[in-house]
Amino acid sequence: MKVLDKTISQITIPTPFAVGDTHVYLLKGETLSLVDAGVKTKEAWDALKMQLKELGYVPRDIEQIILTHHHPDHVGLIEQFPRAENIAAHQNVDPWLTRDEAFFSYYEEFFKDFFNKCGVPSKYSAVLNKLCAPLNYAGRGQVTKVIDEGDVLPGHEDWQVIETKGHAQSHLSFFRESDGAFIGGDHLLHHITPNPLLEPSQQVTQDRPRPMLQYRTNLNKCLSLGIKTVFPGHGDVFSNVDSHLPVQMEKQEKRATKVYALVTEKAQTPFELCKQIFPKQYEKQLDLTISETIGQLDYLENEGVVGKTLKDGVYYYHAE
Repeated sequence: MKVLDKTISQITIPTPFAVGDTHVYLLKGETLSLVDAGVKTKEAWDALKMQLKELGYVPRDIEQIILTHHHPDHVGLIEQFPRAENIAAHQNVDPWLTRDEAFFSYYEEFFKDFFNKCGVPSKYSAVLNKLCAPLNYAGRGQVTKVIDEGDVLPGHEDWQVIETKGHAQSHLSFFRESDGAFIGGDHLLHHITPNPLLEPSQQVTQDRPRPMLQYRTNLNKCLSLGIKTVFPGHGDVFSNVDSHLPVQMEKQEKRATKVYALVTEKAQTPFELCKQIFPKQYEKQLDLTISETIGQLDYLENEGVVGKTLKDGVYYYHAE
């Protein structure tokens, strides 16, 4: 637990995930709000209660939940605050909190079709059955206040809402212009680069999002804001934004260069590329590694140096 200034405190909560601990933020203002809500485990709940107590509060004092995005390690404990009738978040969070069965069926069908188009062999189809397994660590609820780019946080009018899609299609961050404070969820992290994760569009008729392109666009947006201090969802608070973000973008470009070298040798499917890029991880983390591979291919395609053809229902990427 860290008191960061007179209106914001950081609470650190354990998770069972490889990413490690997650941070949530107690935000004081007209409303006492909790930004993000950790993961749904006893250990997380005990840690949150203990640190709230150190700050002089109990769960019943929390009046509002604000969410950066829908991932389980950020929404797990939303049901534990009896006075928090308001959940403020991007509209794309809602299907995950309400457990919208029609959306989940659409989500699973998207990945089944997309994995086929990526050339993923059928023996890996069991991965598709586990896509929603992390929801066991997520809370249930409903977004009662939809927020998006250009809004201010309800009860905290000094905080602007910034759309930061890429890691998630529901991702928002929050910026306080007066001192350059930025609550970044998983968008800006110091120790790792967040995975731009594949998701279907919210409408069946729309093309799928390109999360890597979104992520890069929103990194550039952040560079224009005048951010002084980042309060992240994981890892250390940091302040060297203007020097750190260009380094992250350069690292991504170097990874894309390696993918480009592979498709220069011969046309290949995303799965074939994924196996070469992530030889030790792809079988255990196929969803994450395919997302990363497609992200680099989307970037290269957008740069005009890679193209793709559809042959027998499978995409083959080639150098232009």
